[in-house]
Amino acid sequence: MAASNRDRDAERARRPERAHGREPEQARDPEQARDRDPARDSDPRHRRSPERGRKRDGDRRSERGATAVELAIIMPIVLAAVMLTVQTALWFHGRQVADAAAREGARLARVDTESWRQDAESRAREILRAVGPRILDGARVTAWEEGDRRGVEITATAVQVVPLLPSNTFGVTARFGGPVECFRPDDGSEGCAQ
Repeated sequence: MAASNRDRDAERARRPERAHGREPEQARDPEQARDRDPARDSDPRHRRSPERGRKRDGDRRSERGATAVELAIIMPIVLAAVMLTVQTALWFHGRQVADAAAREGARLARVDTESWRQDAESRAREILRAVGPRILDGARVTAWEEGDRRGVEITATAVQVVPLLPSNTFGVTARFGGPVECFRPDDGSEGCAQ
């Protein structure tokens, strides 16, 4: 280990000093000092011009604050895109919650009982409260009957994250139903047997 340190120190002593990429004023090695060309030192093309350095610094100074301005221009667009993405996700989730509640309500509406309407609507409201109590605003549950078909329809608005849009922009409607389930006799008569 000590030998390698000595070798490294000897190698450093043999190399010329360089400060920021420029030739040193006086090299350590006397032979190297003799080899330097005095004409090169006096040639203005090889000297660094102070004006050049100032121009570069001036260019850098003129770009100060550019990042802050770019950020101020781009950030509202990025935030709007993020908020619209979250709003769309909440709308899809609200639609799924409304579908699940309408499907459960329709399952009870299709059963042929005296209180089918109240049973279906209360079951749909129960599912809405259990699965997504804050996802849908102003949910309206309605049981419907058309001929021998019954079901439930839910109309609501998904919760709003984007502030400047109209409140009914993200409306959700779910409607499910089917034929009334009842015992049909095998004698060919129409309707349900009581």
